[in-house]
Amino acid sequence: MYAKLKRQNRIKEIIHEYEITSQEQLVKMLNDESIVITQATLSRDFAELGVIRVSTENGIRYVLNTEEAGLKISRLIGFEILSVVNNESMVVIRTLAGRAQGVAHYIDRLNVEEILGTVAGDDTVLIIPNKQEKVSKVVSIIKKIMMEIS
Repeated sequence: MYAKLKRQNRIKEIIHEYEITSQEQLVKMLNDESIVITQATLSRDFAELGVIRVSTENGIRYVLNTEEAGLKISRLIGFEILSVVNNESMVVIRTLAGRAQGVAHYIDRLNVEEILGTVAGDDTVLIIPNKQEKVSKVVSIIKKIMMEIS
């Protein structure tokens, strides 16, 4: 699993840094970096990462479909959240071990008006709502993320 994650991260980096015009070009670049990959595996990686072909003024190139990538990230974050509880003023999320900072970062980047910010430990995220009355709305937002696993 680690090799796949490493490979897919490198694919994203290369697509972001270079104008990739063919799968063959990317396979060669990865092979040159000692990341052995077949075109069939690359096609599967593209599907999982949400890589699409777009037409630019310079011709066809591969890019990350940010909308699709966002859905994939949301599904991953939903998987990493184990539970959400709250009291009258705060929301606490329990995550898989070591994943609280990633979950907190994702929540911060949602830029939701009802959330002032987050504080993350190893497996716990504290969410501070902007108003006490918004605690239930924040819990609903987190539960929606949890439901996007499928």
